[in-house]
Amino acid sequence: MTRQFCYSAAALLATSLLSQSASAWAFSSAFPTRAFHPTTKLSMALNYNDPVVAEELAQCQTLTFDEMEEALNEAGIPVPAAMNEFDVRLMLVEVRLRKAGKMTGDGKPKPKKTKFFNKYEELMQDNDMYRELVEEMKGRGDHNAVNVCVEYVNSPETAMKRYGESYANLIRQISKAVTMPKQVKSPKIKFSGFPANMGEVGCKVTLEALGPLVSFECSASEDLPILEGIVEFEDLATAQKAVDQYNGMDMGMGTKLEFNSV
Repeated sequence: MTRQFCYSAAALLATSLLSQSASAWAFSSAFPTRAFHPTTKLSMALNYNDPVVAEELAQCQTLTFDEMEEALNEAGIPVPAAMNEFDVRLMLVEVRLRKAGKMTGDGKPKPKKTKFFNKYEELMQDNDMYRELVEEMKGRGDHNAVNVCVEYVNSPETAMKRYGESYANLIRQISKAVTMPKQVKSPKIKFSGFPANMGEVGCKVTLEALGPLVSFECSASEDLPILEGIVEFEDLATAQKAVDQYNGMDMGMGTKLEFNSV
């Protein structure tokens, strides 16, 4: 009985959403750039019985197709032309939940990704200067500038043809952010990502090869088979050398080395 009720509720929800989607598409039929397509099967990790998912879905129900497409584009995710409004809405729900950290499951911090959908996604995770620039444009409500930030790193040649003149200054800022090495602020570096089987001694020897250490502490992560800790070098130059040499290095085990100035 319970199973039958849940199935009926889910069916009603799906029917309601599809009905709204069809109405929205009927309204926008005056714009021939898009056509309605049958629902495409998507692999999404959404549990409609979860109150958090239901709340986000309700919020997304108020958005038009163009608003949803714009939100996904700002997240660096292009909307395929063949995707209908129902699927776009579900995609946006999942993107928002993941961005808010509401789909972690066990509540533990998620390891940093090593495979990305596009260059924009990678830079937003790993490049502080680029991420701050994008957030600044979002804070101003300048959606065109955000689009330039996204498109320039994903398709530089196309972006230069479209925005090379009108957004020349912004493109220079993006280029600077993307190419500038991470700068250290002190001789002390927080690190993570060395394989746990290196052991504390192996990790210390590796870092000492760069220059003398003032202090060193290291331990195995509770969540991943990696080492993490803090090392202090004698001077800024050696600390910068460590960051330049190791930060972002792929260890071939689903993680990258991360070196940050403390």
